[in-house]
Amino acid sequence: MSTTHEPRLSRALRDMLTTQRVASLGTLNAEGGPFVSMVPFAIEPTAACLVIHVSLLAPHTRNLLTNPAVSMMVMQPEVAGEPVHALPRVSMDCTAARLMPESPSWLAARRVYLERFPEAEPMTHLGDFSFVAVYPTAARQVAGFGTARPLEEDDLAGLLRPLQD
Repeated sequence: MSTTHEPRLSRALRDMLTTQRVASLGTLNAEGGPFVSMVPFAIEPTAACLVIHVSLLAPHTRNLLTNPAVSMMVMQPEVAGEPVHALPRVSMDCTAARLMPESPSWLAARRVYLERFPEAEPMTHLGDFSFVAVYPTAARQVAGFGTARPLEEDDLAGLLRPLQD
């Protein structure tokens, strides 16, 4: 049985995206000002995107519906007594798209989101909540002090899909 080799930095990023469940979401308001919020996220591997479930009443949702260019940052948690400047993290440039209820992409998003957050199931029935696909187009990974690299859209899509044997 063969296994695909994955470079160390790619493995670290894949592990972080699959173990961390919360991201910072950056959007732009109608005046072009930045707004950052916290969003739980899941990974939809077929579409190679991140999935968020957001209220239409929230400022970040209104912002991303007006301007789908968003940014997301996922990072490892701080460890008491350890320096914070080298915390592993990834900042991604993304494009957001609201998914149409009951469409195949919406159903796939709902499935992966509820696999990760089963407690959110009642919220999926609320009319003011929507699933949004967030497609990374570029990123910067910091894997530790002095260890950083840029990533392109194809690199990111590969990291959001399962490894092939």
